[in-house]
Amino acid sequence: MAADPAERFCVAEERSGHCAVVDGNFLYVWGGYVSIEENEVYLPNDELWIYEMDSGLWTMHLMEGELPTSMSGSCGASINGKLYIFGGFDDKGYSNRLYYVNLRTKNGTYRWKKITNFKGQPPTPRDKLSCWVYKDRLIYFGGYGCRKHNELSDCFDVHDAFWEGQIFWGWHNDVHVFDTNTQTWSQPAIRGGDPPQPRAAHTCAVLGNKGYIFGGRVLQTRMNDLHCLNLDTWTWSGRINISGEKPKDRSWHTLTPIGDDRLFLFGGLSSDNVPLSDGWIHSITTNGWKQLTHLPKSRPRLWHTACLGKEGEVMVFGGSKDDLHFMDTGHCSDLLIFQTQPYSLLRLCLDCIGKNAALLKNQIPCLPSKLLQQVLKKITFWAAVNHRQEKKAETERQCQLNTT
Repeated sequence: MAADPAERFCVAEERSGHCAVVDGNFLYVWGGYVSIEENEVYLPNDELWIYEMDSGLWTMHLMEGELPTSMSGSCGASINGKLYIFGGFDDKGYSNRLYYVNLRTKNGTYRWKKITNFKGQPPTPRDKLSCWVYKDRLIYFGGYGCRKHNELSDCFDVHDAFWEGQIFWGWHNDVHVFDTNTQTWSQPAIRGGDPPQPRAAHTCAVLGNKGYIFGGRVLQTRMNDLHCLNLDTWTWSGRINISGEKPKDRSWHTLTPIGDDRLFLFGGLSSDNVPLSDGWIHSITTNGWKQLTHLPKSRPRLWHTACLGKEGEVMVFGGSKDDLHFMDTGHCSDLLIFQTQPYSLLRLCLDCIGKNAALLKNQIPCLPSKLLQQVLKKITFWAAVNHRQEKKAETERQCQLNTT
């Protein structure tokens, strides 16, 4: 184990437009981009950053195999311990390639595999799409990308065109399904309801057999509409009428299922190009939104990721605190953790011991072996938290000195 705290308590590199999933006790982060001297630089395609929730430590693992190109705006999802990456944007344009990597490797080697022997027709190339995971299937919706003239349809809202090459760019509202068991692409026949208008930079979440969509952007319009697709019958709800207050229009936000009937909305970019730091919870039972008033307003995020932890906490990683269209410098590397339900008594006790390890140094060695291992990881967790907070405070002090 590294002796240097700076190395031991390192964090994943700052980034936006990346992919993140949770499997077991770990958060996995891949891809995205960062700005260096006003240039967009994609993060290395052979790096997988892994965050252990119990210890709070990040580690970076080099990947092998059929590596995807370095991209942003890809759609990542996890099924049965495998991370699937679809779509995205790289130096050559939009992608409709699908890759996967086994996260539960036994030898510590993470090997990408490009899926080429599939059946059916994949979606056209695109980025900033979203995905529902249901019954071992990846169900993709929307996104911004390109189509040939003979591929134009009602599910595509044209933004721009290269007439000589007959290539069109725009927003989608089509639904595509990839069955991970049969390696088959299909496009289900929608059997009823009004679909959402084409969009990108929206967000999706699954509750039961319902796939929810909120917000996103088409042309210069950002939206705050909520829609639902029944993933068994393939019927759309139409725009869901909400009672009471609701979040403002936005894109590049996240929507995370918490519990059986609630959705947690965080951040994004508003219609007036303001990075957002607000959080909302939507109850399916009451069909209403409730804004969380205790969240810090000084930590906006957009084009971040949000994953559900093992005790109901939402882990927001990366993203930008600035409007990416005008000031692409505010990419973040910190992990924001939002508690959405009471922690277990065991978790509270472990946190208490971890925070007060110095006072309890004589008692801790007396704990049973299994509990001792949990306590040691929690001590490491709070040591990492304190180190990163001190480092951040020192950086902020240096910035203030430099400006004065």
